[in-house]
Amino acid sequence: MTQIHQTSGRWRLGLALSILTVFLWGILPIALTVTLQVLDVYTLTWFRFFISFVLLAIYLGWRGKLPTLVQLRSTSWKLLVIATIFLAINYILYLQGLALTSPSNAQVIIQLAPLLMGLGGLVIFRERYTLSQWIGVAILIAGFVLFFHNQLFQTFIKVSEYTNLPTTNASIKVSDFLISNNKVNIFNTSKQYLLGSSLIVLAAAAWAVYALAQKQLLQSLSSASIMLIIYGGCTLCFSVLAKPLTIFTLDFFHWAMLVFCGLNTLIAYGAFAEALEHWEASRVSAVLASTPIVTFLSVWIVSVISPNLINPEQTTLIGIFGAFLVVAGSSAIALNKKRN
Repeated sequence: MTQIHQTSGRWRLGLALSILTVFLWGILPIALTVTLQVLDVYTLTWFRFFISFVLLAIYLGWRGKLPTLVQLRSTSWKLLVIATIFLAINYILYLQGLALTSPSNAQVIIQLAPLLMGLGGLVIFRERYTLSQWIGVAILIAGFVLFFHNQLFQTFIKVSEYTNLPTTNASIKVSDFLISNNKVNIFNTSKQYLLGSSLIVLAAAAWAVYALAQKQLLQSLSSASIMLIIYGGCTLCFSVLAKPLTIFTLDFFHWAMLVFCGLNTLIAYGAFAEALEHWEASRVSAVLASTPIVTFLSVWIVSVISPNLINPEQTTLIGIFGAFLVVAGSSAIALNKKRN
């Protein structure tokens, strides 16, 4: 029988690393949105993996902690392949979805990923939720729905409004023409939103598979060694589709955003992988569920400082209340002790 990975029990370190991951992942969609204005999704994804692989390889080599042949032979290459493929799928689908929606929309929808990872942890790693934690899950889901109520239904309401406008046999006016164009644009926007959201849902499912595979790989390899192999594999996956030469055409600002995206990948995933070493997957996933709040606040700050860079999110009081419920539900899941 395969031995199941056990955490170190250093839950405070696991919590701190999870919070760092939340912050980095919370601001990442903004940088990605800006970079996608000048770079295609395949080149952006390739660069993120490439820079992470190179820097991590240098760091591990300097520390003398590169994976040895003995370690590589003892690990499950099937799990490594699964983790690599599904993380690559997650990255590209998330970027495709982000290009069709907004940073806050994308970040809230992707929270299906840690929720699915947490449920997977209950089944695969035999982690258990208390009654309070299950209540936390319910609160988190309720907050998820409320937070995105405005974004999910606003365009469809507008389509309905334009569709039900009264018509006359009078001659066509400029205002009628504009209304007709608006109706088409809103309809196209709703289709675009649905497609983008669907891609992000698929990205969330792919990420959950990757995360659960990685947690089991910690049984034979360190988190840094696992990420090194996965980064290298993903770099190879996207090298065929990427156009590296286009990177040299970027201006300084977009180049800085691109480098930040790469460094964010390295640090955030390193912190996430290490958090799984010290804390249960279900609790790490609960903390990660608060990431949309960081994204929402970051989008608001950036839109105030530089309104031409990114559009502000339209959020109602219901959405704000939903955000509060997401944080409350995440806290309830993460901070309650599991039953023995």
